[in-house]
Amino acid sequence: MAKTTMDAAKREKRAKETSKKIQHMAEAVLAELKKQDNPALDIPVRALSNVSFSQKSKLIELGDRTQSREFFNVSMAKKFMQTFLVASACKEHLLETGKTTSIRDLYYMTKHTIRNSSENTFDDQVESDPIIEDLEVSLNALREELHLFAAKKGSMVGPMVIVDAGDEIDLSRMGSGGWSVPSITEDYVIQFKKSEAKYVLLVEKEAVWHRLNEDKFWKKHSCALLTAGGQATRGVRRLLQRMTRELKLPVYVLVDNDPWGLYIYSVIKQGSITLAYESMRMAVPEARFLGLRTSDFKRFELSNDVKIKLLKEDETRAKQMLGYPWFEHKQWQREISDMLKAGFKMEIEALSNKDISFVTDVYIPQKIKNKDFLV
Repeated sequence: MAKTTMDAAKREKRAKETSKKIQHMAEAVLAELKKQDNPALDIPVRALSNVSFSQKSKLIELGDRTQSREFFNVSMAKKFMQTFLVASACKEHLLETGKTTSIRDLYYMTKHTIRNSSENTFDDQVESDPIIEDLEVSLNALREELHLFAAKKGSMVGPMVIVDAGDEIDLSRMGSGGWSVPSITEDYVIQFKKSEAKYVLLVEKEAVWHRLNEDKFWKKHSCALLTAGGQATRGVRRLLQRMTRELKLPVYVLVDNDPWGLYIYSVIKQGSITLAYESMRMAVPEARFLGLRTSDFKRFELSNDVKIKLLKEDETRAKQMLGYPWFEHKQWQREISDMLKAGFKMEIEALSNKDISFVTDVYIPQKIKNKDFLV
């Protein structure tokens, strides 16, 4: 059987499995109604109070706490209805037709005024997005398995050949813009055909990625160069994990020297609180923190001009992070404390104060060669 046929069969099988889960959920509610009981859905709580950090897996994991969503309850009836409205749309219009759509499109597909009332099913997308996440955890079927995707965000280049939806793409011949990382990066969409990369370098800033790409850093150092333009999307995180698992590539992360940069790295490494139910599929516990670090200011003799005073919200965020179990290791306690003590933060672009290609020619190569990174 041809590879593309096998991928299509795998995708169809997953769609049928997810569709059956929705069918069973609906049948369970109907059975309760026939018994004249009050049907309810148990939705896992996605909050800090229901997550824990596993020292064994090094991942943020979702706990067992749930909240009940009842049909015959005035405060819960609307969300109960919304849950089945979204589930029905996914089943009938996406899974059973083999089509995919955006979460924005789904919002409009399910938005309408309820008959004989002035009540809308959804007033804003901020209502429908959490419902999608509720379905994910309740059905144990991720958004991608519901045939939903988000906006593309991320670019990659490198000595690698991939297959994207049946099309073979050479990532070493992608020009200045790179390959646009899709929202769904599962193996039935993206396959790795050939790779000469020695590691993956994830860069927070798109501008820095462009500098590295223009300087052909990926070619000189045989690496896959990736950016998410800020916080990594689910597609980028899943792709990263697949590259570490399937291609056995180490991952280095380069972010701003501020609490938000550290948190971007943290999400890559052990997952996030709101998406703790996906950590096993998306986190990369072995990810290495390359920088930027407070100690780099003196180590690389940077100018005082690059210092940015920490704001009150920066300090508050940093102090919160000191209390997170996944930052309890002494190296991270020291890293965050050093930032607070110094009283300033820095952007990756601060390295350009030395030279426009300092990040390419000196900073990254030296850091990797000297194993000057945190894990």
